[in-house]
Amino acid sequence: MSAAVALSCGEPAGVGPEIAVAAWRTLGPALPFFWIGDPGHLPGGTPTVLLDDPRDAAMATATGLPVLPHGFDAPATPGKPDPANAKGVIDVISRGVDLVRSGAASALCTAPIHKKALIDGAHFAYPGHTEYLAALAGVDHVVMMLACDALRVVPTTIHIPISAVPRALTPDLLERTIRITHAALIRDFGIPAPRIAVTGLNPHAGEGGAMGSEDADVIAPVIARLSAEGMDLRGPASADTLFHAAARARYDAAIAMYHDQALIPIKTIDFAGGVNVTLGLPFIRTSPDHGTAFDIAGTGTADPTSLIAALRMAADMARRRA
Repeated sequence: MSAAVALSCGEPAGVGPEIAVAAWRTLGPALPFFWIGDPGHLPGGTPTVLLDDPRDAAMATATGLPVLPHGFDAPATPGKPDPANAKGVIDVISRGVDLVRSGAASALCTAPIHKKALIDGAHFAYPGHTEYLAALAGVDHVVMMLACDALRVVPTTIHIPISAVPRALTPDLLERTIRITHAALIRDFGIPAPRIAVTGLNPHAGEGGAMGSEDADVIAPVIARLSAEGMDLRGPASADTLFHAAARARYDAAIAMYHDQALIPIKTIDFAGGVNVTLGLPFIRTSPDHGTAFDIAGTGTADPTSLIAALRMAADMARRRA
């Protein structure tokens, strides 16, 4: 039997524990996964099966949520992150990576973390989950993809001010982003000849230089060079014409130039079902495309749709790699 997906607990004061339980109730034995965390942080009354070996998750899931126990230093109060639990959150992520790399898990799905709590409690030195995972994997460059059934989109630059995007958008960065995306579409999404659309940076893709030179000077030469290698690339295209249904039918993924250019369309198309996928790692990592939602944590109203989609995508990617 193939290994199950590992689900890290994330911030225990957020919605992570309750949506993990909701995902298990929905998926059951159809998609075995195990949760790594402190069993005391799960909602009261949750049926659990404590695992000694994560390879037993598939057999356990019919009885309860399979849990690989990991002790934390403090209880969890919904909506109130405790820095005392920061080290536990970080260690669970690292443990999940080790399990995937050893073959004891098929993929890693990560519940949302709260960066401030990690900084306050453990001097967390990374901008977020993705950068920490890259450091654990020993890779220099990874790519963030947001994916749902109707769209896959990749921002070339991510969490930087709009004013910094033109300086950050170098030919090298764009080329690496396209290459990593192209390889992942083949290996992880089963698309043998990916079609990739590339947006422009400026309105109307610069309109022949009338609205900026980056489209012609930076983006177009990279597209031409990689197209000459045999990649099916289209662009630079005006971003405002690229995300309606007819346009989406013509490509398998879109490369955007900055954060909101990528995230606005996918969150408009499928706000609840989007999945964050990290490309370029030597293992599979997905995550729900939302945060800790402290305002509703513990109320039982959190929507598990994105986590369920992330678990399904992780399992699908693992089957393709196998």
